[in-house]
Amino acid sequence: MKIFLAGATGAIGRLLVPLLVQAGHDVAGTTRSAAKCDRIAAAGGRPVIMDAYDRDGVFAALRAEQPDVVIHMLTDLYTRNFSGNSRLRIEGTRNLVDAALSIGVQRMIAESISWICVAGEGLSREDDPLDLDVSTPRGSATVAVKALEDATAEMPVGIVLRYGILYGPGTWYSRDEWVSERIFKGEIEAGDAVTSFIHVADAAEAALQALSWPAGIYNIVDDAPAAGAEWVPLYAQLIGAPPPPVRAGKQAWERGASNAKARGVGWQPQYPTWREGFKEVLAR
Repeated sequence: MKIFLAGATGAIGRLLVPLLVQAGHDVAGTTRSAAKCDRIAAAGGRPVIMDAYDRDGVFAALRAEQPDVVIHMLTDLYTRNFSGNSRLRIEGTRNLVDAALSIGVQRMIAESISWICVAGEGLSREDDPLDLDVSTPRGSATVAVKALEDATAEMPVGIVLRYGILYGPGTWYSRDEWVSERIFKGEIEAGDAVTSFIHVADAAEAALQALSWPAGIYNIVDDAPAAGAEWVPLYAQLIGAPPPPVRAGKQAWERGASNAKARGVGWQPQYPTWREGFKEVLAR
């Protein structure tokens, strides 16, 4: 198929380009920076310079490529620009969906997040309500996620991949990146809050497999949601940091997510739990 991958040089996108090419697809990958075009070409893709906020430019890029599928992996988190990332989820997604619909694209696969559901008991599932309480920073971010997911659902076949916390090369959760710095400083506590993780390679593989999945929302997380009391001490140990501070308690929404639906359509993570993944990613 002809694939239009928006966000081809991000943490997931740069792994996804070669996966798609190896599977026999014709891949056009976007970047805002001409300096990154060589990375896309080296992975076998065709670089396209595109700014997702430039509505006319997005329409022009889609018309030129005439793809069968659009994969939306756009983020704006390199500098931890959370408000910018929310804007991109709203405006960038709107532009991509409208441009795709205008040329008859049938399928879109879009990146979302799994820690957005309301408080509850047990792991969150895809049909749980979203936490849209805009009086909190979390609620404001969830409103942007809902805009992305609702827009994707307008496609004839819209697929939303709700990823867990990404770790591995190119993410904040790798040996020399932001989270490691915070753990060395004692800024991340070992508490009761439950997190679902996913290795970035498994995230990319899920996007590849989603080319044949039915429309809908899928949690893409590993098999072992973990309390901070479990994962933070191991992370600290692997990078040689001091033991983390301990604090009991959690927010009721910090409960992890179930991957049963994705496993039900055949997806199997290469790293079933963060434990073996962390040891590979973080150990010297």
